[in-house]
Amino acid sequence: MHQDTLIKTEEILNAIETELVGKRDVARLTLAAFFSGGHVLLEDIPGVGKTTLAKRFATVMGLSFGRIQFTSDMLPSDIIGVNYFSQKASDFVLKKGPIFTQFLLADEINRAMPKTQSALLEAMEEAHVTIDGVSHPLPKPFFVIGTQNPYEDVGTFPLPHSQLDRFVCSFGIGYPDADAERKILEGIPTTPAASTSACLTPNEINTLMDDARTIALSEAMLDFLQAVIRFTRESGRFAYGLSTRGALALTAMTRSWAMLQGRRYAIPDDLIAVAPAVCAHRLRFVEGITTAERITEVIFASVQSDRPTAS
Repeated sequence: MHQDTLIKTEEILNAIETELVGKRDVARLTLAAFFSGGHVLLEDIPGVGKTTLAKRFATVMGLSFGRIQFTSDMLPSDIIGVNYFSQKASDFVLKKGPIFTQFLLADEINRAMPKTQSALLEAMEEAHVTIDGVSHPLPKPFFVIGTQNPYEDVGTFPLPHSQLDRFVCSFGIGYPDADAERKILEGIPTTPAASTSACLTPNEINTLMDDARTIALSEAMLDFLQAVIRFTRESGRFAYGLSTRGALALTAMTRSWAMLQGRRYAIPDDLIAVAPAVCAHRLRFVEGITTAERITEVIFASVQSDRPTAS
């Protein structure tokens, strides 16, 4: 597992970086979220590469790709599909919506009304949709990247906390560094041309997902994890602490991150690496300004004594 996983991870990251230059940490977080079985919410300004990341990730992973551009007049049936009467078949026939894909880019999800948002988020939680009382399973794996612009509030319907909690992690892409941006402005390729071939087979994806779920957590690591969760709930610093779903998301991401490092066990650095992305959209400081960096700085400064010295 160790060497093979490391080699595959680097191959995937290199392939993503052929189009999303200088954002290896973002690609690694997305990969960790995918293998954890969760979904990603990208919050950033337009034009920094959210769509590029999504399309390239789907290609590299060999997943069927679908995209929904959310608008205020969109209905749930526009996402999940609808039964219509076919004169040819003399019966009702299911017309599947764009959600029936392995990789879905839900673009500007906060432009849709809450009822439409809920149709997508139910599918994310249960991996199936219900149309006219009949349950239809979604393809496996099923992975969603949702995007929203944090600076735009006209004509938008922000996701409530209960719906944000469905995303395993949330983060931004940010601007490219100076060197990468210089190459972009000059029109000079910074990496070899992107390949259209997948880096993983479906069997390899299933194996890695299974591996991520079986990463060992020592008693000391579980104590550290619980100390973090307890601090968010009992310190009085946050309006609300991590829910049980949030705690499970933090655990799953910690395991997945450890796997991508080629280990069969998790260490504190794995938890610290993923905590900003897992906690950023779940926690709000009572006194105001919230950033992922500040959240984790406060948490880990307070629970440092609980940190295991060895796995």
